[in-house]
Amino acid sequence: MSEAELSELSVQELIALVMELREQNARLAAEIAAFERRLEEKERSSKRQAAPFAKGEKKANPKQPGRKPGAGKFSRRDLPAEEDITHRVQVPLPGDRCPFCDSSNLGAVRIERAFCTDISESPKPQVTAYFLEVRKCLDCGCTLRGQHPQVDPSQHGATAHRVGNGVFARAHALHYGIGVPMRKVPTILRELCGVSITQSAIQQDAVRRNQAEVGAEYQQLRARVKDATRVFTDDTGWRINGESAYLMGFDTDEATVYQIRLRHRNQEVRELIPSDYGGVMHTDRALAYDAGAFELVAQQKCCYHIIRSIDKVLEDQAGPARTFGETLKALLKDAIALWHRYHAGGVDDYTRRAQNIKQAMDRHLKPRSLDDPDNQRLLDQLGWHHAGGNLLRFRDQPEVAEPTNNRAERALRPAVIARKVSHCSKSTDGANVYAAFKTIIETARKRGKSLVSGLMDVFRSDTQAADPIPSDFASGAS
Repeated sequence: MSEAELSELSVQELIALVMELREQNARLAAEIAAFERRLEEKERSSKRQAAPFAKGEKKANPKQPGRKPGAGKFSRRDLPAEEDITHRVQVPLPGDRCPFCDSSNLGAVRIERAFCTDISESPKPQVTAYFLEVRKCLDCGCTLRGQHPQVDPSQHGATAHRVGNGVFARAHALHYGIGVPMRKVPTILRELCGVSITQSAIQQDAVRRNQAEVGAEYQQLRARVKDATRVFTDDTGWRINGESAYLMGFDTDEATVYQIRLRHRNQEVRELIPSDYGGVMHTDRALAYDAGAFELVAQQKCCYHIIRSIDKVLEDQAGPARTFGETLKALLKDAIALWHRYHAGGVDDYTRRAQNIKQAMDRHLKPRSLDDPDNQRLLDQLGWHHAGGNLLRFRDQPEVAEPTNNRAERALRPAVIARKVSHCSKSTDGANVYAAFKTIIETARKRGKSLVSGLMDVFRSDTQAADPIPSDFASGAS
């Protein structure tokens, strides 16, 4: 605008022009800051870093580790039961006189008990020798041999020495349950249990059991997912022999089930959650869950995923354009807070408050045209989900539905950590084995069992147990 044109403007028009330029300047500054952040993230991700997992700047006042005063119930270490005591040591007084005043007038003896739980420096494994009676039939020439449930008929000669279920249960718990790399498991077993076994023995045992008792239990747990009243599902990246794949988790109140597939579509999801599923499916906003096959399935979209999407849009917005996202974000947070207060028992008029939030959301997400394209995209996507009841189902069914998909994300977290160490699976069979063992172990954890006990229960359930590993593998021979 030229000086002549400026001189012809009134004071009010000049003020309006200044305000418009200020808004434009603020919007451009916000866009420049957002582009600078993205550029910095791109530059950082392109460099090789020793610790590439940092999310950003440190918190100004981070929480201190450990239990906070007054938070949660404090309990001391439980005393051991009488049957668990293996050694008893009597500790008398050092003399019959008081060391402080040299008096001999001491009261009656009172016994205090103190305990120390420890393990042997050189642990000794339990080794059982079976003396099997063998005789030969003099008429037909057949060899007869004594039978025992713990001794396989093929266990003789070079394969006479084998490793029991307890060793393999601990090995699989270390690898599939805790995430210890397979190559380190033999060393841990040798140092802590005194048992020598090779990595190959553990891997072969896992493959064999997946074709027997572990695989059978895994299929039963998969089949029960469709009967659950609610299921939380999510996926994360995986690799099979270097090729991209997906590890999918399905968490119910009774079990946690995993499967690894090359693709993540509604077809893979429907392997466990059918199109006529009668419960509530908690998901994020992945396209696999929006397929027509799930049109009749009641869903609850993760509200915090939606809030993050709104925040991402708000980063590049300024002025009146922010109103739509900020209002939608506030409504979602109000609904989540109401749900938490309901479960804490602090809401008397839950129905009225929930209905008010529902009406406000109806008005805010009604179909219409918006000036901002990002807001229009949010309205189109979230309005469709809201019309189907997928945004506030936790408001209508607070006892069944939850506002987040956090349970599925927590179920995937152990696998995500293991992925950084093990580099995923080297074959399709290995991926299937990982999914089966991980399912059984995490289900045992959910049910309050130790990892070893959960595996041992499955190992004992097999009526036709697979052949144990021959002694050449168990002893370390190649």
